Amino acid sequence: MSSAPEPVTGSLNKFDRFFEITARGSTLSREIRGGIVTFFTMAYIVVLNPLILAGGVDSTGAHLPIAALAAGTALVAGLMTILMGVVARFPLALAAGLGVNALVAYEIAPEMTWADAMGLVVIEGVLIAILVLTGLRTAVFRAVPTQLKTAIGVGIGLFLMIIGLVDAGFVHRVPDAANTTVPVELGLGGKLMTWPTLVFAIGLLFTLVLFVRKIKGAILIGILGTTVLAIIVEAIAGVGSVVTNPHGWSLNVPTLPDKIIDTPDLSLIGQFNVLDSWSTAGWLVVLMFVFTLLITDFFDTMGTMVAVGQEGDLLDAEGMPPRTREILLVDSVAAAAGGAASVSSNTSYVESASGVGEGARTGVASLVTGVLFLVAMFFAPLVKVVPFEAASTALVVVGFLMITTVTKIDWTDYTIAVPAFLTVTLMPFTYSISNGIGAGIISYVVLKAFTGKAREIHPILYGVAVLFVLYFARGPLEAWVL
Repeated sequence: MSSAPEPVTGSLNKFDRFFEITARGSTLSREIRGGIVTFFTMAYIVVLNPLILAGGVDSTGAHLPIAALAAGTALVAGLMTILMGVVARFPLALAAGLGVNALVAYEIAPEMTWADAMGLVVIEGVLIAILVLTGLRTAVFRAVPTQLKTAIGVGIGLFLMIIGLVDAGFVHRVPDAANTTVPVELGLGGKLMTWPTLVFAIGLLFTLVLFVRKIKGAILIGILGTTVLAIIVEAIAGVGSVVTNPHGWSLNVPTLPDKIIDTPDLSLIGQFNVLDSWSTAGWLVVLMFVFTLLITDFFDTMGTMVAVGQEGDLLDAEGMPPRTREILLVDSVAAAAGGAASVSSNTSYVESASGVGEGARTGVASLVTGVLFLVAMFFAPLVKVVPFEAASTALVVVGFLMITTVTKIDWTDYTIAVPAFLTVTLMPFTYSISNGIGAGIISYVVLKAFTGKAREIHPILYGVAVLFVLYFARGPLEAWVL
């Protein structure tokens, strides 16, 4: 996939030095390709985030408008991803966080107004920014053992793979898992019998062939080629959406749009309130919600930047990516910005690894992705052309690349091997990066402490382990508080 860096001369010298394009063994063309691939693998959020948030109601019974949510989602994702590229100079893209948006829509908003709920997201972002500026967030990151950081990257690789398979419909949740021995199945009813699944399978094999043959732009070509195939199949078969047809496309139906440009609705910008929620829902409820948001954002980003840095060979000997503090600071600003725009907390996206898999190594890729998100505000109909089944091919390929570092873990030392195993497996099986990190840290502290190796535990990890115990116990804690 990689090639020798192209020499940079003339007016591009300053640009190259600022973003360290040549220094990181990259080229401008690779950065552009990587940025485009990252956008395509996460552009679905412009469609999905509005659907999730608009599906919830606040305490007054109000819904948020889908059009305004879509425009705000694209705007914040674009601005924050560009900020990541300029300030942190790291190939990491940001957008409204899945999981967090569902928490906001279905748990937080019903207890207060939408403005109050988004105000809590702003508070959470500010708190994380304070933790970054005081050095605590970076200190926690450094306290995690290097091999456990490697396990985080491997776990995210498997997580990416299952995200891709589920989004493409290659793997489905069993409708009534209580009456069967497995919670998921191959295709529908154990059979691969849909046109979208066939398109995904062909697209994946096509991308893999390009990748193994070391064709430049293999992942991007794979996405675009699969999209073209999807458009042809839809034109012939008329499959439609999975909403109306169980055998349909997962989210976007790949048809040429009636119109290309649409005027963005930015009416939700600034519609937040940071004070009233404390009296409306009660301070205990508010603290519990903020804590849950804080833990989720805090550790999801840690895992994501490790995985992306690991994929691009950008980590130092301690498993730290370059400009760690800046990465974490931009991520915290993005969380607050998402709340201020009423589109939920924005966070770093693990799909950024797909762009790194295409060759991205610097913040230039983030500039490209961010600009494409801003363009998507006006060209939303075009974003809907690329179906999950096409974009998911990249996630599976990059998932493979990321798990290859599993050999760097010492599987003969059970005090690190067991935590690594729990980290790797629980991420995909619970659909959560934070859950995997939490299980890994708790088990690491317990095993080291009770096998006479307590001195190997960084003092900060004791506190982190306690926080994760509270995080996992938030169900009964919330029941008690509520």
